[in-house]
Amino acid sequence: MDTLTPQDCSKRMARVRGKDTKPELTVRRVVHRLGYRYRLHGKELPGKPDLVFRSRRKVIFVHGCFWHRHEGCPLARLPKSRQDFWVPKLEGNRLRDARLQEEIMADGWRVLVVWECELKDREALARRLEAYLGPRKWRGRDEGG
Repeated sequence: MDTLTPQDCSKRMARVRGKDTKPELTVRRVVHRLGYRYRLHGKELPGKPDLVFRSRRKVIFVHGCFWHRHEGCPLARLPKSRQDFWVPKLEGNRLRDARLQEEIMADGWRVLVVWECELKDREALARRLEAYLGPRKWRGRDEGG
C-alpha cells in the first residue's frame, strides 16, 4: 500500500528533474576542475548525453541508480507498491539507455556512464574521468614559454 496520497505522489514526482540534477552538477564540477571543457545535452546525439566532448568524440551520461537500474546497487531497489507500474517503467528505461548508447557508439562516439553511487568518492571519480577523457588540450602559451 502506498504511504502517499495520489496528490502527494504527484507533487513528489513533479520535483524529479531530467536535467541539472545534483549528480550531474557534481560530475560537471569535477570535469571542469580537471580542466576539460564540454557542451551540455547534445541535442544532435541520441539520448541527449549530459556532457559532450565534440573534439574527442566522447560523451558522458550521468545516471541515477534508481531510474536507470544500476545492477547490484542498493539504490536501485524496486518500490514495494505498484510493481505492475514500476517494473516495466524502470526496465524500459534500462533498455532505452542500452539502445541509445549503441546508437551513439555506432556513430563513432565513445560513451561513459557515471552512476549516482559513484559520486561518493570524488578522487576515484576524478581518476576515472581523466582516464576516460585523456590528456587535456591546453589553450594559450605553454608554461615556461
